[in-house]
Amino acid sequence: MHLNHPRVSLVTILVALLAGSAGLTPLRGTPKPKKEITVSAAISLKDVLDEITQLFRAEVPDTVIHFNLGASGSLEHQIEEGAPVDAFISASEDQMNSLESKGLLLPGTRRDLLGNVVVLVVRKGQTGISSFQDLARPEVKHISIGEPKSVPAGKYAQEVLTHFHLYEQLKPKFVLAADVRQVLTYVSTGNVDAGIVYATDAQSSPDVSVVTIAPEDSHTPVIYPVAILKSSKDPGETKRFLDFLSAEKAQGVFKKYGFKPAGK
Repeated sequence: MHLNHPRVSLVTILVALLAGSAGLTPLRGTPKPKKEITVSAAISLKDVLDEITQLFRAEVPDTVIHFNLGASGSLEHQIEEGAPVDAFISASEDQMNSLESKGLLLPGTRRDLLGNVVVLVVRKGQTGISSFQDLARPEVKHISIGEPKSVPAGKYAQEVLTHFHLYEQLKPKFVLAADVRQVLTYVSTGNVDAGIVYATDAQSSPDVSVVTIAPEDSHTPVIYPVAILKSSKDPGETKRFLDFLSAEKAQGVFKKYGFKPAGK
């Protein structure tokens, strides 16, 4: 090749470069594209899911989990309206039953993940309330529970108070909350005299005390079901994460935070 013929030289070089590029391999160290899934979960799971997700990422670093946390009823409505969610973890069977009846769950993926306990809490150091019956005393002015129609903890609270024949009597004292964590905040800040939450929520706050546990026969069992949504963009990777939640390592973390195995 003679360099005094620039057109031939440039064309030849270009053809050679294109031919060579066909056999190139990606540069070493090029990061793999990350997989991403979105999980809508009851807000009572916030702290424990934060820790478990760190364990999952240590084993599966190429998958990113995004959480959408809130009251189970609100999350259910978001999913019904088409929210881009891969999996749902509810704090009650009611919301999951509703989605299943509408054909929004991926068949065969629903399972019971966890159980919990309903408790009556007061601000740390507060005295004068030691039972659900004490809520009827005139000096108890304000009681917080979740909105029963959308917050499972509120529904369980309604069942417990109905069991003790107190619900209608106590209605004027209720401060309804958007989710169970808001109930906990109202109690811990002294804005209400007492609240009904899950044992796991009470365990997460140093500013409240559990005064009594609701009898098991006073409410329907607290079950956290989980399922993959039919609209999931990556059901395989979503199943991988849900399987991790059911495995021994994650279940040990759930136990540390006060959750019970499903059905126990």
